[in-house]
Amino acid sequence: MDKLRVGVIGVGSVVREIYQYLYFRSDFSHLLDIVAVADPNDEYRNWFCDTYKIPANRRFRSHKDMLKSVELDATQINTPDHIHAGPTIDSLEAGLDVVVPKPTAATVKDTHAMIQTARRTGRLMGIDFHKREDPRLKEAEARYQSGRYGEFQVAVWYMLDKLMVADPNEKPMFFATADFAEKNTPISFLTVHMCDALIKVVNLAPVEVRATGYSHKLPSLSPIAVKGYDLVDTEIRFRNGASAHIVTGWHLPNTAHATTVQSSRMICSEGMFDLGLDTPGYYELHADGLRQVNPLFKNFEKDGTVTGYGISSPGRIYQKFLAGRQGRLDAKIRDQMMTAAELGFYTSLVLEGAEMSLKQGHAIAKGVTAGATVDLKALLVKELGAGAAAEYGY
Repeated sequence: MDKLRVGVIGVGSVVREIYQYLYFRSDFSHLLDIVAVADPNDEYRNWFCDTYKIPANRRFRSHKDMLKSVELDATQINTPDHIHAGPTIDSLEAGLDVVVPKPTAATVKDTHAMIQTARRTGRLMGIDFHKREDPRLKEAEARYQSGRYGEFQVAVWYMLDKLMVADPNEKPMFFATADFAEKNTPISFLTVHMCDALIKVVNLAPVEVRATGYSHKLPSLSPIAVKGYDLVDTEIRFRNGASAHIVTGWHLPNTAHATTVQSSRMICSEGMFDLGLDTPGYYELHADGLRQVNPLFKNFEKDGTVTGYGISSPGRIYQKFLAGRQGRLDAKIRDQMMTAAELGFYTSLVLEGAEMSLKQGHAIAKGVTAGATVDLKALLVKELGAGAAAEYGY
């Protein structure tokens, strides 16, 4: 076997923005044979399949029909977060390895079920938190965990998108449905990125979450208004007493120099460090405006190849899948892939806790919701039971 037969489940915005290049124009494309697609959205399914010449008998509305009809080695689950679990579990039960874009799932119950199924079936699951492959974050992880900065104390991270990302009046819309920003929050779309990166750097378990949500811009949009949050400040308390504020939103003016403006500062007992994630070093002044280009994330090379950590992150997961199928995946690498942290469990816990915080919160000013404090151990015990919570270290 020199290629993985892959079935793609969901071909919406994340495929348009990232994964189409991974599948067909990257240094990893030779490892992948995209043999089938499942997506209930006719427009998106036909766009992808027509573009990449997927035959009619390999196009499905239902992932269950695809799994029954096509011989596969792996699937990629590009569905909305709250429906990651079903197709992931179905794929694992069918003997397939599975790539899941961040976050693993919207709830710890779903995340736990996915992890347990992967471990029981002996199949591999990889979560594409692509910031894990950002060389700046990898350097920060190595330096912090070497003890260079002492004990982590306080951090501020932010990740802010242009309004076009969440605005259903934008043509064409960024997401497949006009109500995406109403049914989701910046927590599920953005905070999870920064949370996973922070946990990867400091290797600490979160114990408490409190969120504050702001709804000013999205409800004012016209003609389609959005009943949702523009901005959320999620405060996370860690086991060592450290705290982090992760501020995320999707309402920056579309004149912003980048689609996503992001950065962080980490303060520790023996020093501090800044991660200038929105300054990759390439700006252009053009008739389109002053624009930042992020070649570290996604770089369009002159021969048509697309590189960057947004591509290498899932690509390296597929490399491990292929090595596993070929019987040459190192046992230590396999074990590391299947740890709770690597599979995004603690980030899902923060996600659910932050969403719960806002639901239990109260208005403190027009458009501002102060969330309740959520004890993450109590949440785990309630959702999974004391035994499972203890298995995850709580």
